[in-house]
Amino acid sequence: MSEKDTISIQLVREALLQSCAPGAATEEVLSKVGIDPALLDDAQARVPAHAYARLWRLLAQRLDDEFFGMDPRKLKSGSLAFLCQCAMAQPTLASGLTAGLGFLSLMLEHLPAQWMRQQSLAEIVLLEDDQAPRRAFTYFTYWMIVHGVACWLAGRRIPILSVELRCPAPDFCDDYRVMFSQNLRFDRPRTRMIFAAECLDLPIRRNADELKRFLARAPANILVKYRDPQSLASRIRHDLRLLPAEQWPETEALAQQLCVSASTLRRRLAEEGQTYQGLKDSVRKELAITWLAEPSISFVEIASRLGFADASSFYKAFRKWSGSNPGHYRSLILNESD
Repeated sequence: MSEKDTISIQLVREALLQSCAPGAATEEVLSKVGIDPALLDDAQARVPAHAYARLWRLLAQRLDDEFFGMDPRKLKSGSLAFLCQCAMAQPTLASGLTAGLGFLSLMLEHLPAQWMRQQSLAEIVLLEDDQAPRRAFTYFTYWMIVHGVACWLAGRRIPILSVELRCPAPDFCDDYRVMFSQNLRFDRPRTRMIFAAECLDLPIRRNADELKRFLARAPANILVKYRDPQSLASRIRHDLRLLPAEQWPETEALAQQLCVSASTLRRRLAEEGQTYQGLKDSVRKELAITWLAEPSISFVEIASRLGFADASSFYKAFRKWSGSNPGHYRSLILNESD
């Protein structure tokens, strides 16, 4: 079993903290979902993601709460399904998020939220009161639901640029970095998730059968980064990310690797509304956004990593991608906290 198919035992303990009495009750629940209770004493232990998903479902059924009892108001069983139904009826991800966040804000007392567009950035902000911050697990569970549903609605992985939280950093963060972003920032003035604003314009094209399949696999399918294995564009994006930019193949070479003709490759991508050049630009943009969230990486180094001849070429390309220069973009990601 690969690490990406497992969940830290720390997250199991967090899920049980407010939702299951310690002792015999905990042992019974863990045994039912195939998790050895003895693993709770091993801080380095990991459990299969599907077992963690079964735990989520079982606790939700027992409590009639899909949010592990972490809010005074229950997120009653069926809430995830209703959230998806509300959102999928909307034309774009922007309006879908408005509907979904509105529903969650009605259901949860302590976590009202809204999304906002900040030029080339978008952010979902929790409008919390001045009470002490919630624990990290509470915030990340919320983001897991919202981001997982958003990716499903859009039919693609939505890259997260940054996640900021009001709470202190927990003792374990590795799983959260895999699920969300390497750029996790704690003890911030507010809790928010930042992503590229262009994602807000993505169309929603989901139907009842797709919703049924999504819910049948939930929450296992939102515990890891969403991927559409049927999408050729997604496969190409994945392969490009694994290579230095200077080693990216040309169209003919890529077609040969995929055992199709160049014209077939172009046609299949066109059917998905993509071009190979567009995919390369998309991956470059995603990588640039990720590295701009790291202040230790200079613009010159980013330009080199992306295969640009110099920083000036990178500046021009980034302005074309995002409508802002890299310095402004970095400032918004790292410093904007009003």
